[in-house]
Amino acid sequence: MKIKSILGALVLLGASAFAQAQTYGGQLIVEPLVKRDSVLVADPLSYGVLLHDVKEGTPLELPKLELPEDSPIEICGDWQLDSTRISKRKESPARYDIKATLKLIPWYGGKLELPSLPIVMDGDTLILRAPKPLQVKEPSIDMENFQPNDIKPQLRFPLTFNEVLLYIVLPIVLLAAIAAAIVFFVKRRRITQEQKAAEPAHLRALRKLDKLRDPSLWAPEKQKGFYSGVTDTLREYIAARYGIGAMEMTTAEIFRDIADAGIPEDLLSEMQDLFERADFVKFAKYTASEQDNAKVLPGAVRFVTTTYQQELESSEGQQEGPKADVL
Repeated sequence: MKIKSILGALVLLGASAFAQAQTYGGQLIVEPLVKRDSVLVADPLSYGVLLHDVKEGTPLELPKLELPEDSPIEICGDWQLDSTRISKRKESPARYDIKATLKLIPWYGGKLELPSLPIVMDGDTLILRAPKPLQVKEPSIDMENFQPNDIKPQLRFPLTFNEVLLYIVLPIVLLAAIAAAIVFFVKRRRITQEQKAAEPAHLRALRKLDKLRDPSLWAPEKQKGFYSGVTDTLREYIAARYGIGAMEMTTAEIFRDIADAGIPEDLLSEMQDLFERADFVKFAKYTASEQDNAKVLPGAVRFVTTTYQQELESSEGQQEGPKADVL
């Protein structure tokens, strides 16, 4: 039969008998597959040879083994060939590693001499013999009950401190990292809140109102968010400026409590109209006109700046105190 080859130098080896792998010029040529020293009764055994660096097209003949009827082993099936590695180079034949195996089954216990394998390669014969006799082991029998003993249970060794240490230290490290991350984010959030609280109320309000200057927010489907943003900003400013719970109060309650705060009547009326219109937009699905939308931010900014200016003037008047009469 023709299959892929061995080194051209293989023909120089001639007929030989060996127990270990064969080499030529320091390069591995042939090695036996059986490297075990024992096998169980009825345990299939792959017996054969591994041919290295076989050149494509090299003729190879594998023996047809015939065993006596009283042989303790049985041959199952024919030779099985399999290429385990392929090496291809430019302008040269491909080279293969080929595994040739027979399946053998031992049926009796004791020492087992495997048959020799005369392999004809490129006209030369290689005789492969097993490294040494195999010890065929029979199952252990309970002589009291004449039953095979069960498989031995898996050995269990006591745990050592080093084995347990990883499972103790790793959760502690993870918990410490999570706790450190939580503390970091809590402190960072607290600092951010303190920085925001330290910022004057009118500056916070003007900064938030400035983010709502985009006219695209006046679209009917976005008006609810636009009016909520403006009125919530003004509620926060009123709560900080006048010390009332504007965030939880209705429109009527807010303007009732700041009616006597000295806010100009026209500005107070404009803001009340803004809050009432926002209530209609948010709760009654009212759509405000373009003219009304255009007045919202200028009016809100004017309310913040005017009331803040009043606060400054009031503070300056208190610092100067009453003026003495000039005689």
